[in-house]
Amino acid sequence: MTEHLKNHPVFPIIARSAAELNVPAYVIGGYVRDLLLNRPSKDIDIVCVGSGIALAEQVAKNAGSEHVSLAVYKNFGTAQVKFDGWEVEFVGARKESYRSDSRKPVVEDGTLEDDQNRRDFTINALALSLNSNDFGALIDPFDGQTDLRRKIIRTPLDPAITFSDDPLRMLRAIRFATQLNFDIDPDTFTGLEQTAPRIEIISQERITDELNKILRTPTPSYGFKLLEIAGLLNLIFPDFVALKGAEQIDGKGHKDNFYHTLQVLDNVCRTSDDLWVRWAAVLHDIAKPATKRFHPKIGWTFHGHEEMGARMVPTIFRKFRLPLGEEMRKVQKLVRLHLRPIALAKDGITDSALRRVMVEAGDDLDDLMRLCRADITSKDGNRVKRYLANFDKVEALMKEVEERDQLRQFQPIITGEMIMDVFDLGPSKEVGQLKNTIREAILEGTLPNDWAHAYPFMLEAGAALGFQPVKELTPPAPRKDQES
Repeated sequence: MTEHLKNHPVFPIIARSAAELNVPAYVIGGYVRDLLLNRPSKDIDIVCVGSGIALAEQVAKNAGSEHVSLAVYKNFGTAQVKFDGWEVEFVGARKESYRSDSRKPVVEDGTLEDDQNRRDFTINALALSLNSNDFGALIDPFDGQTDLRRKIIRTPLDPAITFSDDPLRMLRAIRFATQLNFDIDPDTFTGLEQTAPRIEIISQERITDELNKILRTPTPSYGFKLLEIAGLLNLIFPDFVALKGAEQIDGKGHKDNFYHTLQVLDNVCRTSDDLWVRWAAVLHDIAKPATKRFHPKIGWTFHGHEEMGARMVPTIFRKFRLPLGEEMRKVQKLVRLHLRPIALAKDGITDSALRRVMVEAGDDLDDLMRLCRADITSKDGNRVKRYLANFDKVEALMKEVEERDQLRQFQPIITGEMIMDVFDLGPSKEVGQLKNTIREAILEGTLPNDWAHAYPFMLEAGAALGFQPVKELTPPAPRKDQES
């Protein structure tokens, strides 16, 4: 530890600055934990017995680099120094007390011991001294080192008090267990279960941030299973828990869609780091409980769950305070289309069917295929191989069609504006109908997507609707998707 601190570009500067101010200083929390786990980290937390802001200002001064930036947060008594790719947070040691209706503590100046007592878990209460008399010494009052070796998440104090004081720590416990592939100490987990209803005082933004961190792990199903067992998932995401359970009637059953979804999520995580593809995996079957029906002859069905699920996506994104722009639309698209490639693989493949899927998926086609492959969770190995082989065939044909038709950026050469201009019409249902007729003909392959063919087709189809041209248009300049 001592050699690591001495040879580090940041810690000698902090140690010198603390000595100049005569304030004891320590590296604490996640950086120390990750150092012991040999996990790289660029985020450093420093606690000092004194003013964290004053120490940060002294460090910024001593760093002597034009690339150093200092940010001071007086309301919180903290400061941040950024330099050479490192982010260092400074705070004075403090002790905290809580009210029952808030996770925001009453803060007082304290000792290092007070500061370690307020930490959420033993593995986050570890500290390394930056002081000359014991430089590099590890201060571990709760035996966090042993918990690291045992791969255990444990609270330093009574878990019921720890979680009641700040219920966000319940989600953090599960998130750390998922990130580090650790177990949660039985007493700590019991305290978590008992305190679960306290999650209601936590803001949605904080809850969503923890869920996203779980989703970004290699095996997020572990975290979601812990959330469900603890009773937290039903409080923060009841629509997801509604997927749980497998029902049987007359010997006909269906799979447990909760555990199926978690397997799909883990499968997707092996091929994509995209958070929104992972959210699509979580939500791809979210409407199955609402669409579940039993038919004596064919058993259980979930007809239309992809369309209903897509309609549910905006509501879920609003609830979770997730972005409502391109990210939401991508998830909605993937949920709506997730059965289409499977249908192609089952029912046979035509160019027009391929074109439709490719045009609707657009730039998200590769992610759609990742989701579809992940959705194959059968325990029948031969069935899985057969489906994956069919997907290989679908993707090969898609590549051929893409190279031929350049469908990723597909747009019909005839636009709605052109239709209104030629026939002197305003926006209307009929204009949309004519535009769709042209689009469908192109996708079916009966109409080339070029001016020489599409313009006469528009005039003919418009005449069938009773439109009379009042203006003749000249061909537009070629777009990239129409250039050879």
